[in-house]
Formats: sequence, structure tokens, C-alpha cells
Amino acid sequence: MTQRTVLLVHAHPDDETIGTGATMAKYAADGVNVVLVTCTLGEEGEVLVPALAGLAADKADQLGGWLHELDEACKALGVHDHRFLGGIGAYRDSGMIDTPANDNPRCFWRADLDVAAAQLIEVIREVRPQVVVTYDENGGYGHPDHIQAHRVTVKAVEQTRDIVQKFYYTAVPRSFIQAGIDAMKEQGHDFFGGIESADDVPFAADDDVITTQVDARDFLDAKTDAMRAHASQIEVEGPFFAMSNHIGQKAFGLEHYVLMAGDKGPTDPSTGHDWEIDLFAGL
Repeated sequence: MTQRTVLLVHAHPDDETIGTGATMAKYAADGVNVVLVTCTLGEEGEVLVPALAGLAADKADQLGGWLHELDEACKALGVHDHRFLGGIGAYRDSGMIDTPANDNPRCFWRADLDVAAAQLIEVIREVRPQVVVTYDENGGYGHPDHIQAHRVTVKAVEQTRDIVQKFYYTAVPRSFIQAGIDAMKEQGHDFFGGIESADDVPFAADDDVITTQVDARDFLDAKTDAMRAHASQIEVEGPFFAMSNHIGQKAFGLEHYVLMAGDKGPTDPSTGHDWEIDLFAGL
């Protein structure tokens, strides 16, 4: 029997955990070959720990060398195959849109699309994933590196459809975001910056657009441990963990996707929607 393999393409260290960590842990525990490709070192990330503030891009600019956090996160998720696109340090974090970091000639936003796609194609042809996962065309929330990861992955998948059978974008259902807003409001937290309705959240996906829900609630502890591993980027006592505590398994143990290429597999009525419950459904 052919080894089941899923390849996930993420922009920065910590993106893999926040968006797809429970899914990765579930599949790794199930014996699936989980391959993570990270496109940058996250040099422009906001350092949230005062003791590490000197690592920031506007100071020593050493956050990109703080790789042990990603190593520990992968360990927590049970992921043993992690690569940086083009090799460690090939592409620099581009920062948020319309910031000076966008102009750095080494930033991922300015990467040659054909070159970057060829580097990803090389990985795909080596590990032969049946399933590939990345972001939608807006990169989820408009970050240049997320958008570029989308462009690179789309181009690579188009040229490897002899290998890749299903191609997904990550997504967050509008109903889940609304539940998060309501729960945080009840607890007196303003995690969503005063937003009252999920309709005002640009990355919210209509529930009927979602195609797949992976129930990885049994792996919520692994995802939480991986989040804690990214200590410079995620405040352990901050609002993200507060939301995790108050919404719990529903918010962080159920992860959602939109199938963009390949055939949709059997759906499961237990989701309450016409959703698959497995990225490999139908394969």
C-alpha cells in the first residue's frame, strides 16, 4: 500500500501550528507522512517576550535564527519532515503589506515565481504527496508572504497533478468566528478588536464554501504544546490562549479546508454540513 502523504506549505514559523496544527498532529499519529514546507524564517515577526526583544528586525535582526521554536513545535505535533523552501534563509520574511520590508530584494514577496515553484516541485516529486495544503488567494488575511505561498503552491500543483490528487486551502467558517467573538465578549476580552460580527472579518469563509472538517479534538493538547513552543510569537497568557481556554475544542480541535482541485470524497452528516471529514476522503 502506498504511503499516505500530506504536504503543507506555510509562510512563517508558527503559521503551521495556528492554522493546521491539530490536523498535522492527527495525521502524524495515524501514520501519515506529514511534510511541512516553510517559506521564510519569520524575521519580521513581532517579538512578544521582553527578554527576546533584541532579536527583532529593528534591533539585532536575529529572529530568523531562533529556529528551535519551530523545531520544538514540529516535535510536539509529531512532524519529522520539515523543510524551508529553497533551503534555510533562501527567502526573507516580507513583513506586512506596504511596509519597508516589502522592498528587501531577498523577501519572499519579491521571489521569482518560477524559481520558487520549481523548488516546491522538487519537494513534491521527492515526497509524492496525495494531498497538498496552503492558503487561499488572499493568503487568509492579506499578508504578502501568505499570498506568495498561495501563488507558488498553485503553480507547483498545476505542474504535479500526476502526483497531487487533492489540493486544499485553509479556511475558517464564519459560524466558528462568530462563536469566538461571542465567547470572548462574554469573558470580557476584545481579541477581535471590537468587531461584533463575523461578517466584518475579512478572512471568514461562508460555511457552504467549506468542503472539509478535520476533527482533531483528541490532539488539542499537541496543538497547544506547539503553540507554547512558539513563545516569541504567541503569548502564553495572551488573548489567543484566552480564546482557546474559553472556546476550547471547537475552536482549535476542528480545522477546516476548501477543496480546490481533485474530487470531493464522501461527506459525513455528523458535521451538520455537506463536509468531508478527511483530507484523503475518496482516495
